[in-house]
Amino acid sequence: MGKVTHIWQTARDSSQQKLAEEKQAILAAIVASSDDAIISKTLDGIITSWNQSATKMFGFTEAEAVGKHITIIIPKERIDEETMIIESIRRGEKIDHFETVRQGKDGTRKQISITVSPVKDSKGKIIGASKIARDISARAEAEKQGQLYMQRLQELNKYKDDFMVMASHELKTPLTVISANLQILQMMLKADSNLPFLDKTIKQVNKLSALITSLLDVSKIQAGKLALDFTLFDLTLLIEEISSNLQQTTSNQRIIFNNRREILMAHADRERIEQVLVNIIGNAIKYTHDSGEIIIDAGKNGNDIFVDIHDNGIGIAQEDIDNIFLRFYRVSGSASSFSGSGIGLYISSEIIKSHGGKIWAESKIGSGSVFHFTIPAV
Repeated sequence: MGKVTHIWQTARDSSQQKLAEEKQAILAAIVASSDDAIISKTLDGIITSWNQSATKMFGFTEAEAVGKHITIIIPKERIDEETMIIESIRRGEKIDHFETVRQGKDGTRKQISITVSPVKDSKGKIIGASKIARDISARAEAEKQGQLYMQRLQELNKYKDDFMVMASHELKTPLTVISANLQILQMMLKADSNLPFLDKTIKQVNKLSALITSLLDVSKIQAGKLALDFTLFDLTLLIEEISSNLQQTTSNQRIIFNNRREILMAHADRERIEQVLVNIIGNAIKYTHDSGEIIIDAGKNGNDIFVDIHDNGIGIAQEDIDNIFLRFYRVSGSASSFSGSGIGLYISSEIIKSHGGKIWAESKIGSGSVFHFTIPAV
């Protein structure tokens, strides 16, 4: 009795063919509806398929493109790119997001990003390449405009810094003359009833002079021209001197230096380190309540000299701590009611960094603050 064996085989082949046709139809639909240009070509560069988006991007219709060489959309000076791409495809390599320039039928050039993959036959042999091209001209233009904007911004910043340097120098000269004349007048009016008004004027002139000096320092920092004059000195003696001088400016707070009689030799710019100490201790005096204390600790820790300045003042909110060393930053809350330019801590931070040291702060609202800085020890 004979056996029927070919019906099942035929049915299976028919089913597989149907699945293959459906898959092919789906792929064709995806290619046709894609917003990206999808092009296939032989290893010799002859175009074998061309979707609708390729027509929109390059202007050639499918009939005009298929059968032509891919160089119809490649600028002459970029022909070598095609050789490089084909060589990579022959090796079975995929090229991802290669940014280049291609030209349309009317000669218009577009910035595009292409991905090229090998096309294989049923036996796995590489017979061509499939290319997906995306127009990134808008993005490239936006990046170009962004670069131009940043370049212009840098130029404006330089002009601003140059102006601040010039203005600070020009303001310094008349202020020095005014201050000198006021001091002479102060000596001449020792017993005059108008002397208190003169004293107040001199105080404001000194504040203005200090502000101009700070702005000049900011300009130097921004221009990378903050010069440092390194000398060898004992930081302990400097802290003692500054503590004594600043104590004379206030009778409401006590400045206490926990002097361990330790010699702390530093190789640094003495005047700039003095500027840092005066700024931080001055802030502590400003923000500490009457009868409060400012306590200064200093010593060696490994290869560093450390200085800690404690106060029991109003404190700084946690959200402000990370920003207090930024240029022109003013803390919020009750501290904002105190006068200040917001550049003293910024300058102090840059001075310490320029010495290869570190500066930071710890604080809690209502419990005071601690400012720390370190510089390398000799």
